[in-house]
Amino acid sequence: PGFTWDAMLKYTRQELELLTDQDMFLFVERGIRGGLSQVCSKRRAHANNTYMPKYDSTKPDVYLMYNDINNQYGWSMSQYLPYGGFEWVDSNIDIATIPDDADEGYILEVDLTYPKDLHQGHAALPYCPTHINPKTMKPPTEAAEISKLMATLNNKEKYVIHYRALKQALAHGLILSKVHRVLKFKQSPWLKSYIDLNTELRKKAKNEFEKNLFKLMNNAVFGKTMENVRKRVNIKLLSQWKGRYGAESYIAKPEFKSCAIFNENLVAVELNKLEVYLNKPIYVGQAILDLAKTTIYSFHYDYMMDRFGDNCTVLYTDTDSLIYEIREQDPYMAIKSDCFKYYDTSDYDPNNPYGIPLVNKKVLGMMKDENNGQIMTDYVGLRSKLYTTKVLSTKDDLIKLQQKLEAEEYDEDEIATIIKNYGLTKKAKGIKKSVVETKITFDDYVECLETFKRKTTSQNLIR
Repeated sequence: PGFTWDAMLKYTRQELELLTDQDMFLFVERGIRGGLSQVCSKRRAHANNTYMPKYDSTKPDVYLMYNDINNQYGWSMSQYLPYGGFEWVDSNIDIATIPDDADEGYILEVDLTYPKDLHQGHAALPYCPTHINPKTMKPPTEAAEISKLMATLNNKEKYVIHYRALKQALAHGLILSKVHRVLKFKQSPWLKSYIDLNTELRKKAKNEFEKNLFKLMNNAVFGKTMENVRKRVNIKLLSQWKGRYGAESYIAKPEFKSCAIFNENLVAVELNKLEVYLNKPIYVGQAILDLAKTTIYSFHYDYMMDRFGDNCTVLYTDTDSLIYEIREQDPYMAIKSDCFKYYDTSDYDPNNPYGIPLVNKKVLGMMKDENNGQIMTDYVGLRSKLYTTKVLSTKDDLIKLQQKLEAEEYDEDEIATIIKNYGLTKKAKGIKKSVVETKITFDDYVECLETFKRKTTSQNLIR
């Protein structure tokens, strides 16, 4: 992260103003909300359509689609972003008239009303997610209180939001009740050239390592803008007891927090921080996060709901992806007709059965079919970051895969594991990938959902 941050500053030659007003810093900090991840309308879905060999014509047609936005944060970082000129201004401004590419932008603290007539249409993916205690379903009142980012239909009070995200919410029916404070800043697409550079290098990459490297070079820049210096720790590794820099001296300090003894000659002492140096341009990270969310909302409400209406249901959302259930309409025909404007189809088979052209390779902000035309047959969502999907596979597919792996000299255990997981996507946050692949099956997710049976397994970690 440090390397790509320095490379970005050198390449763009952009000076970033650091906030010296404590109120401004805390104000922007309140507007930082990460990616939204939640199970939406249904926890279980099964496809039934003409592309499946076991299609039942007596039942309604159902399609499952797993869509993902191309480099969502890369798109956000290519937009107009703040860089300086921060000042409090009069709250009497008309946000709807301010263009996205204006020389000046705004972060606002507002009260929003969510009209009841929108509740049914917005229930699957409400605007303006907030941090809420899942036990009380209210915003946390203490710093140590557990909170999760949730999208609710509740009214919002003193909600800090980027003006472009606010414009989008108001355009889709939310009502602006009150404006408390407005922070004005200067903005420009100063980061776009660096993002485009890495995007082009990623297009030219010839192996997975290079692809991941240039993707990381973009994403790590965002991470540096969001770095929370409050979480840094002050730890001293000590090898003696006595003296000014000995363990005895540090343990006696009023800021002493804890210690860990490794052996008779080495101890780690953690001290509480007496001061925090807030020197990160978090206003950039706040803008990137709010702009990133607009891509998900725009795709869902401006395209999917407009294209499919009530026949479209969001099953799951996770930061930059959406899993849909679509009824009675063929989404592949929609992709075929709308791909030039909305989709990256470059990874589809050139001879795909839908006749979809291959366009928009790696174009930022474009939606992509994660299954690349393979038919998704099942979905099970237990909770955020804990779900599984299955795509259609045939015996011929498995035989070809096994022959390929044998030719590449994989050992028998590896071949068995790969074939076992072919066509499956299994997510379980906090669980080692090897454990998910070898010890957790699709049926485990189904059993947990239908019978509430708890699945227990073991994993080995180095800590």
